[in-house]
Amino acid sequence: MLAARRLLRKPRISGALSWSRWSSDAAKATTEASALEGNAEKRQQLLNELAEPLDQRSRPAIDPKETTVMLFPGQGTQYVGMGKELLRFPGARRIFELANEVLKYDLLKLCLEGPRDKLNRTEHAQLAVMVSSLAALEQLREERPKAIETCVAAAGFSLGEITALVYADALPFDKALRLVQVRATAMQAACDQAAGAMAMTLYGPDTNLGEACARAQQWCLDKGVEAPYCGIANYMYPHCKVVAGNVEALEFLEKNAKALKIRRMKRLAVSGAFHTPLMQSAVEPFAKALKSVRLQDPVIRVYSNVDGKPYRHAKHILGQLPKQIVRPVKWEQVLHEMYERKQGVDFPRTFECGPGKGLVQVLEKVNAKAAQSSLNVAA
Repeated sequence: MLAARRLLRKPRISGALSWSRWSSDAAKATTEASALEGNAEKRQQLLNELAEPLDQRSRPAIDPKETTVMLFPGQGTQYVGMGKELLRFPGARRIFELANEVLKYDLLKLCLEGPRDKLNRTEHAQLAVMVSSLAALEQLREERPKAIETCVAAAGFSLGEITALVYADALPFDKALRLVQVRATAMQAACDQAAGAMAMTLYGPDTNLGEACARAQQWCLDKGVEAPYCGIANYMYPHCKVVAGNVEALEFLEKNAKALKIRRMKRLAVSGAFHTPLMQSAVEPFAKALKSVRLQDPVIRVYSNVDGKPYRHAKHILGQLPKQIVRPVKWEQVLHEMYERKQGVDFPRTFECGPGKGLVQVLEKVNAKAAQSSLNVAA
């Protein structure tokens, strides 16, 4: 269990970049951290309770309504104009300034002005979404500081998992920027090697989606497609998954949707089959870059997309995070793990920070009661 002093979230300083998610002023952040010391014991009690099996919790618990959970979106949520409303917050402006300094180009200008085709490219989109999501936290810090102080867990969808690790002090901000650069470039290169696609897929209880994907993959093989793949890339909510693979495989599913009892398919605006074996070539460059970063144990729970479970420590992150590139995003499982509790126990307040409102909408499908106390802090 994390020491109480770690829960104060004092800023970690990396080289010339001193940055706290709650303030662009390190001295102010330290003062704020000291002011939070009275909350450390309370939060530690809650974390202890969360670590116990449900059937062993007997002592009086902290009211979950007094705690918060943070969710961070992934690639595909970006849009031209994102971040504009956040610029009235000094901390948000500073985050973009630091990003520009590290990346050596004007990411904020790209977010604000586009062009859209350039912003949508994987190497820019992933960085834009992560930085905008962290900037959105500055609005939350200004308007609802208690939401930051009482946060006990975080999760992010795909790329958003790296955002969550930055938020949880496991990964320095400047190193995360470089890491996402490597990830995005490697994934784009993998996309260029094999034409892939992804599609949101709705189906009924009588649909065998696994068999449908296997048939699509076999059809590609018969047609001479080299090493084809078709499978589930994202577990979203009941009867909704994202299927990904070779373009030919998705075309087969679309053309035979009725016979395969698939109700609806909608292509996603991405350039490849993310979270499938078609991304295998991106794993090694990312894993190598991750090994060069000094990771820390997360100060709050951060849930892994790979298995839906919380990371245990920094070494666990080092081994698990690269797998995410080629494994399905088990988002539905993440939400079940995060919001599991005894019947009648209240849910924490949930904040989706970043562009789009998709994660709150998915939460409504998975756990409607938990979603009742959710809010979006838009980028």
